[in-house]
Amino acid sequence: MFRRDFGKASLGVFAATVLVNSTKGARAVTSNDFPKSPGLTDYVGRFVATTKYEDIPPEVIELGKKSILDGLGLALAGSMAGTGTICRQYLEDLGLCDGKATIIGSARKTSPRFAAFVNAVSIHADDFDDTQLAVAKDRVYGLLVHPTVPVLPAALALAERGGVSGKELMLAYHLGVEAECKIAEAISPRHYQDGFHSTGTCGPFGSAAACAKLLRFDLSKTLNVFGLAASQSGGLRENFGTMTKPFQAGRAAESGLESAELVALGWSAAEQILEADRGFFHAFGGSYDPAAIMGRLGKPWTFVSPGISLKPYPSGSLAHPAMTELAYLIETNNIQATQVEKIDVGANHNMTTTLLHHQPKTGLEAKFSMEFCMAILLLERKAGLGEFSDKVVQRADVQEMIRRVNFYVDPEAESAGYDKMTSLLKIHLKDGRIITGRADFGKGSPANPMTFEEAAAKFRGCAEFADWPGVKTEKIIAFVRALDTAPDVSALSSLLAAEKRKG
Repeated sequence: MFRRDFGKASLGVFAATVLVNSTKGARAVTSNDFPKSPGLTDYVGRFVATTKYEDIPPEVIELGKKSILDGLGLALAGSMAGTGTICRQYLEDLGLCDGKATIIGSARKTSPRFAAFVNAVSIHADDFDDTQLAVAKDRVYGLLVHPTVPVLPAALALAERGGVSGKELMLAYHLGVEAECKIAEAISPRHYQDGFHSTGTCGPFGSAAACAKLLRFDLSKTLNVFGLAASQSGGLRENFGTMTKPFQAGRAAESGLESAELVALGWSAAEQILEADRGFFHAFGGSYDPAAIMGRLGKPWTFVSPGISLKPYPSGSLAHPAMTELAYLIETNNIQATQVEKIDVGANHNMTTTLLHHQPKTGLEAKFSMEFCMAILLLERKAGLGEFSDKVVQRADVQEMIRRVNFYVDPEAESAGYDKMTSLLKIHLKDGRIITGRADFGKGSPANPMTFEEAAAKFRGCAEFADWPGVKTEKIIAFVRALDTAPDVSALSSLLAAEKRKG
């Protein structure tokens, strides 16, 4: 046997061995097993291309206003984060700060593509942005996306060119949110459980849909935008608690807009990218549920059912039911930190593995630490933007209280289903008393929603954190409240831009 023939034979044996080993276990999906739903991408594209503002129920419009206001406030607050400074410096170094699209919270302007990126990074920097709820019990709450962050920055960046009304912006925004949320709902739970960050992977479809609508694309161009955006999907959960988590959200916003701009110039891509055997659902999830998306867009709108949550705390949403309940128990029982011997927090295993920093040392790690979230509420009776800092996390009393928190998998919480964030609290006091509580959802969820005024109060807190002028703050709130009457949303630009440059 010639050397090259031996090499080919050896390679064949090796490849066969890898194939056999890789298909062991229940997760292996063959082409025959993969769901067949021809025309799925076409269905999503038609929904985007043909839906009109009048097709969106008034209730959905009003819910969307709260999330839009929320996103703008978070962009202001997030511009103060280290990621904001680095992003702005990076664009300066590249010579990309001579464009017409506002970098929120600064006096800089850049191209729409990079404005979408930087503003989305800022919205997600504090992990304080809205969150999609799940429908099915096997869909982990965290499996789904942060719906506003991939869509709003991209839509705003395009709209800033002028001539886009408030109704047109909201139409594009709602189409983007609806598309990405239904795609996230449909993909196999394996997608999230094996490490993908769904805001980074499904988010580009939301950005792509919104940009395609604003650019008035026909069906063919819309499908090409989806195909190109899908090839830029990415994001890994291992980066939770680092600067790279908001980076993934930023790239989701950027890639949808970039894809739309290239398609406008004639770029082509696959037009059946969702359902194809070598497409998004197969490659990223192994499988998907066609019934979760086919014929379901806008029926009902995700904003109505199962709903979208606004966050009351700048941390991973999985901790919010426990935080909401603990804050209630502290107030009603006047619990003092010095009284607490320990606190047990029972949850399902997806919560314990997502809130993965059990001994946090930084503010970013603390956002994904149930132990810190419980400790800081006991010590400070609040958990705002100022509490999630390296200095606070590293305080001796905080670290000592963290050690008193027992975060564990509880069978009762596990059996409640992963569409909930069931949290079982048991506070052991030094005098022998035990105070208990349970919560499935936190403040800001559809089960306990924020009003527009409460969302506005959160916005004011974010603006104050960014040292934003009060006059501009109130004008932004009023603008969003009446967004459906705005003739040109580019008027928002001056309200979101600084008079002087900020780091």
